[in-house]
Amino acid sequence: MKRKLAFGCAALALCSTLVVAQDAPESLLPPGFDDPAPAPTPAPRPTPTPAPRPSTATPSTTSNPVIQPTPSSPAPAPSEGSSPAPSISGLPSISDIENLDPDELDRLLGLKPEVDIPPQSQRKLERIGILAEDEGGLPPLALVNQPASIVRASIAGIEGPMVSRWGHILLRRALSSRLDAPDGMDPVEFAAMRTAALNRMGEHAAARALAQDVDTANWNAGLVTAALDAYIGTSDILGACPAVQVRGDLIDTPQWGLVKAICYAFAGQAGRSQANLNRTFRSGELPRIDVLLAQRYAGTAGRGRRAINLEWDDVEELTPWRFSLANALGAEVPDDLLDGASPYYGTVAAIAPALPIELRIEGADVAARRGNLSATAMVDLYSQLHALRLTDGDAPLTAARLRDAYIAADAAERLAAIQDVWGGTQPDYARFVLTAYAAARVTPSAQLEDSAADLIASMLTAGLDADAMTWGSIVQDGSEAWALLALAQPAANGRVSQGDVEEFIDNDGSVGGRKGKFLVAGLAGLARIDANAQTDLARNANADLTRRTKWSALISRAAEVGNQPLVAYLAGLGMQGTGWDRMTPRHLYHIVSALNRVGMNAEARMIAAEAVARG
Repeated sequence: MKRKLAFGCAALALCSTLVVAQDAPESLLPPGFDDPAPAPTPAPRPTPTPAPRPSTATPSTTSNPVIQPTPSSPAPAPSEGSSPAPSISGLPSISDIENLDPDELDRLLGLKPEVDIPPQSQRKLERIGILAEDEGGLPPLALVNQPASIVRASIAGIEGPMVSRWGHILLRRALSSRLDAPDGMDPVEFAAMRTAALNRMGEHAAARALAQDVDTANWNAGLVTAALDAYIGTSDILGACPAVQVRGDLIDTPQWGLVKAICYAFAGQAGRSQANLNRTFRSGELPRIDVLLAQRYAGTAGRGRRAINLEWDDVEELTPWRFSLANALGAEVPDDLLDGASPYYGTVAAIAPALPIELRIEGADVAARRGNLSATAMVDLYSQLHALRLTDGDAPLTAARLRDAYIAADAAERLAAIQDVWGGTQPDYARFVLTAYAAARVTPSAQLEDSAADLIASMLTAGLDADAMTWGSIVQDGSEAWALLALAQPAANGRVSQGDVEEFIDNDGSVGGRKGKFLVAGLAGLARIDANAQTDLARNANADLTRRTKWSALISRAAEVGNQPLVAYLAGLGMQGTGWDRMTPRHLYHIVSALNRVGMNAEARMIAAEAVARG
C-alpha cells in the first residue's frame, strides 16, 4: 500500500526554535509547576518522659490474673505509640475475587512482585539504546537540551519506509543509539517512541533489542505495545513473557490475551492456558485462525495433549500475528495469502532464520532495496542457497552466476556474470546491493566504460567509495558515471565544473529530468558548486532549492547547533515514501546540506549519489 509523502510540517506546528546545546532549556511545565510547594511545618517533637527508676521494694509473690474482655465489652483503647489494628474494609469481596484475573489475584496476595530485579542490578533510565558512541552511535547527550516537543513530533512523524536506502540506514543508526531523553520527556516514553518507529521501518530485531535495554518493571503501556510488535515481527512470542509476568496489566486487548495464555503454558500452567484459550475461542472475539495458532503454539510447551489442525480455508487476510506464529511453528502459509502481501512480510521473511532459505530469498530483494539487509547479508543468503545445490527456479541460477562474478578469469567474464545477476535493461536496485563487492573486483578499463555507471552505483550501495573512485580516470565528464563520482568522492578537490553539470542536465533522459535536478541539489548541499553556479544550474534544471518551509527551517536550525540525532530524525521525516518520485530536489538539498554540516558527510554523499542512481 503506497503511503503519501509526509514532511511533518503539520506535526511540528507547535514546535518553535531549537535550543543551543549550552543554553539552559526552557521549562515545558505548566504555570505553577516550576516552584515547588512549600514544605509543611514539622510538628514539635514531644518532650521525652524520663524512664521510671526501678523500685527497691521487694516484689510481691502474688500474681494478678490477666482478664480478657468479653466480646460484648468495649475493647481497651490503644496505648500511645502502638500500631492501629489492620483494616479489612478495602479488601475485595468473594465475588470480586472470583472475577479477578489470576495475575491480579497473585499480585493482591503478594505472590507476584512488582519488580523482578534486585535493586543493585536495576539499570538506570539513561543512555538507553544498543549502539554506543564508540561503536558508531550518535553523541548520547545531544538531545538533552533540545525541546521535547520537536523530538517527539519528529519521531512520531516517521510512519513508513524511506525512499532512500542510505536514509533508512542513517535513521536506524540514530534511533538505535544510546541517548539520554530530552528534558521534559520521560525516558521510557522516549524508548517506546523509538521502538515503535523502528518497527514501522521493518527493523524489528533492533526494536526488540532497544526495548530490552529497559528493565521490564519500568515499561509503560506504550513500550509494552511497541515491544509486542517487535516480538511478533521476529517470531519471538516467548520474548514477551517477562512483560506478561511483570507488566501484564498495562494493556488489555484480545491479542495480548493470547500471548498471556501462551506464556502460561510455558510457565507450567497448561490447564490455565487451555482454559483461557478455550474461553477466547468460544467468545468469538478473535478470528478462529488466530486462536488456533495460539493453541498449537501453547501445545508445544509439552503438556498440550491436543492435536490442533490449522484451517486456512476461510482466511482472507494475512496479518503479522498469523505470519509470525506460522513461521515459529513451521506451518505453511497458503500461497494465495502471500501473493500480493505487503512489503512488511518480505522484510520479515528475509531475516527469519526459521524459514527455508528459498522463502527468505523471496523477501531479500525487498529488504535490501529498503536498507534492512546489507550487501554482506545478501551474499550470505545466496551462498547458503548455492551450497544446497538446488536447481529449480531462478534463484539457484542467480546464486551460481554470483559465484562466477567472483571467480571468473578476467574482468569481461566477471562483468557478464554481474549483468546476468542484474537481469534486464533496468536492473533492480536490490541486485545492485547483491553485486556490490563483486563490482568492486572489476578492474577499470576503457572497454568497460559503458557499464561504469551501473558498476559504480552497485559499489556505492555498500559504501565502497574508494573502489568507485578508481574509475575516475576512465569515465567521461558530464556522464552519469561522472555524476556519481562527483557526489561520492570523499574529498572534493576544488569545485565541480559548471559546464560538466550543464552537459549532464542537457543529456539527462530520466523522467522529468529528475536525475539532473538531484545532481544539482546534491552538489549544492555538499557545497561543491558556488552560489552563482547554484542559481544558474537550478534555473537550468528547473529545480527550486530556495523555498523555505517549517520543516526546512527546523532541519537547518538543527544543523546550525550541530545536533546530529535531531538532524537525522528530521531527515528521515523528509525522506518518507515508496519511490524517488516522491522526493523533491529542495528536500534533497536541505537533507544533504544539514547532514554535511553536522559532520555526517559520508551519509550525505551516499544519499546524494543514490538519488542520481535511482532518480
